[in-house]
Amino acid sequence: MGMRLLFIHGAPAVGKLSVAKAVIQIANGRLFDNHAAIDVARTVFDFGAPGFWELVNSTRISVLEAAAEHDVPLVVMTACYSEPEDQDLFQRYTDVLADYAADILPVYLYCAEDEMLRRVGNSDRKERKKISSKTGLRNFLMKYNLVPVPHENCIQIDSEKSPPEKIARKIVDHFHIS
Repeated sequence: MGMRLLFIHGAPAVGKLSVAKAVIQIANGRLFDNHAAIDVARTVFDFGAPGFWELVNSTRISVLEAAAEHDVPLVVMTACYSEPEDQDLFQRYTDVLADYAADILPVYLYCAEDEMLRRVGNSDRKERKKISSKTGLRNFLMKYNLVPVPHENCIQIDSEKSPPEKIARKIVDHFHIS
């Protein structure tokens, strides 16, 4: 069996990283957080400067190619996915995985905006240079169309109703991740 990519996506502050970390505690996998590639790009560019997103996206593709080529059993990746901006990038992810007969397991996390606004001020978000203000989150939500990826296997989970550990167990059981 080749690599499996658990692609956890949703808006900022829905709990993607918390759920991803909980999955890693249950299953033997590797975490590729959305901000890992952003942190690499920030070493060279200011956020959003010309060349910034190109480096972020090429880093993500390179990581997926390397993991698939070396049969890393499970990679848990977090992301924000917006249509139509991210359709081509998501297609590149699926193409890379198809080249290596790797599986993609998409999970869309969501919760009420009030809950996201409550979570967005957490200190760890500020330390990681994530969106950490209510205004920043509201602007992001108005600008982007955050939806589940267009993939037949995509499951949708309300992250407000359960703790990350319970959501992780649901994901692991749903996709039969050992």
